Amino acid sequence: MGAYKFVSELWRRKQSDVMRFVQRVRCWEYRQQPAIVRITRPTRPRQGETPRLQGQAVRLVTSKSAWMNCFVFRGYVVYRIRVRRGGRKRPVPKGIVYGKPKHQGITQLKFQRNKRSVAEERAGRRLGGLRVLNSYWVNEDSTYKYFEVILVDVAHNAVRNDPRINWLCNPVHKHRELRGLTSAGKKCRGLRGKGTRHHKNRPSRRATWKRNQTVSLRRYR
Repeated sequence: MGAYKFVSELWRRKQSDVMRFVQRVRCWEYRQQPAIVRITRPTRPRQGETPRLQGQAVRLVTSKSAWMNCFVFRGYVVYRIRVRRGGRKRPVPKGIVYGKPKHQGITQLKFQRNKRSVAEERAGRRLGGLRVLNSYWVNEDSTYKYFEVILVDVAHNAVRNDPRINWLCNPVHKHRELRGLTSAGKKCRGLRGKGTRHHKNRPSRRATWKRNQTVSLRRYR
């Protein structure tokens, strides 16, 4: 078994003694660094399968597809984002809500989007000139979760001339992480499933509700 194959097998067994020790040491290192930091290469190695997340372009630079190729291709950068764990507390002064009893809850509230989507949002806001392609989990402890976000420089000629990724250069993909168009965003929107159990989620829950609540009549002429 080669070195890369051995490392990829370790990532498949995250509860093994070796992986738990390595992750604990890495987590200590991550805590000493800023919340958003650029890294030279992805942490997660390639796995056996190639995920179908955002089209064929993801095969270039996801943690489970091309570990070594991510920093070989020009125009790609990887940032590690730290997100605090836990639910969302209502931001009101002294816990006072001047409204209905229904809205007076302060704790035990849950944020609608997952932590990976929050990490992509923070990376997209900090690095406005880059486009968020995808992200993946790398580590966590009792206080934080750590994700690595893959960003693409759409002004780079290597990206603009590559037919596998130049779809991201289209202006409609600006801040796609803020509109729920990445893999993590689609998951919290309920767009992962198919079939009759998920047909109310498309194109979105609000659009389905509005369509069902609206009466459309033909104009009398």
